[in-house]
Amino acid sequence: MNTASPNPAAADIPIRIGLIGCGGRGNGAAFDALTAAPNVKVVALADVFKNRMEMAQLAFLTKNQAIPPDQCFLGFDTYQKALAVPDVNCVILATPPGFRPIHLQAAVEAGKHVFMEAPVAVDPTGVRSVLASGEMAAKKGLSVVAGLQRRHQNNYRETLQRLQDGALGEMVLARVFNNAQGDGQMTRDPALSDMEWHLRAWHNHTWLSGDFIVEQHVHNLDVINWLLNAHPVRAYGMGGRQVRTLGYTFDHFAVEFEYANGVRMFSQCRQINGCQDTLSESVVGAKGTSDCFQTIQVKGGPAWRFGKPTSGFKAGRGDGGTNLGYAQEQVDWIQSIRAGQPINDTKAAAESTLTAILGRLAAYTGKTQEWDTVLNAALDLMPARCEFGPVPTPPVPVPSHYKYS
Repeated sequence: MNTASPNPAAADIPIRIGLIGCGGRGNGAAFDALTAAPNVKVVALADVFKNRMEMAQLAFLTKNQAIPPDQCFLGFDTYQKALAVPDVNCVILATPPGFRPIHLQAAVEAGKHVFMEAPVAVDPTGVRSVLASGEMAAKKGLSVVAGLQRRHQNNYRETLQRLQDGALGEMVLARVFNNAQGDGQMTRDPALSDMEWHLRAWHNHTWLSGDFIVEQHVHNLDVINWLLNAHPVRAYGMGGRQVRTLGYTFDHFAVEFEYANGVRMFSQCRQINGCQDTLSESVVGAKGTSDCFQTIQVKGGPAWRFGKPTSGFKAGRGDGGTNLGYAQEQVDWIQSIRAGQPINDTKAAAESTLTAILGRLAAYTGKTQEWDTVLNAALDLMPARCEFGPVPTPPVPVPSHYKYS
């Protein structure tokens, strides 16, 4: 993360944002950008749904952002139209994750600075595309920040830095949890086409969300990758679906990830209403334990605690930055652009996304999955063409029967 002071000569560079994806998280990220620095405006919107577009226009009016109607675009190809608006120099990518690789590639090719929500893909084909776009962005000097908000929170940053500096010696194991309530069950309007139904209920369709182990748990998995400055080499796990009836995703996973240095990360994630929640990361080192975000406990010694403890992670609901990480990532993004010191998060975000995909495939297949095999797999979940109409819906994956190429 860039913490340098902006270059005075560049401090007034106008930030003109095109928002691609006008749902709650997109609006929330854009609101945070508007308060992150002066001379920031949202000047273009793109979405596939008219009602979301209209709600976004009204929401931005409350922020004194009147977006011209001819710069509000509806349809699957409108990301290209938003990128073509002459004064857009930055974009926020906040559509369902399945579209992220396509939109990122187009934004980088167009020479735009990018903030993209995480996860950044739903399959290995998308991950490889993101890695390639990251290399292109580096060559062009573009700043690409991913929505891994913990990396922008001072409590996580300082705690993990102390752990990386050896506060607990060698890491031995890690535990990560994202056990939360379910995301509800929508009732399908018979008038909706398959495509509109999938998009309205995107969390429950793997081609759009990656399943919730990817769409949500990526943030917890990322903390351990960040701490170890590495990614797992294999994963073994299980999962299934006990109460979910919508779409074809699972509602629980339990996965063990193995890193090259022998560290094991034990992962649980669940979305079932009425169960006990826990969203956390923790590690055990040779000298003690840490919760990764504010406390380090050395065996036989006093606990170190971050100077200004927070209440921890609060899930994003497009609420304009109640969590420091959501606000700070926009500050860091804009500051890096104006300082001429671009941030490039694509490799870290792609690797943490693939970590989650690795776990998903281990559970879907019921078999150990190797990192290199998954990274190089031909698996591509995106439809050949995105348009309103029929979309094939695959069956719910069954362990021992599910296969991918």
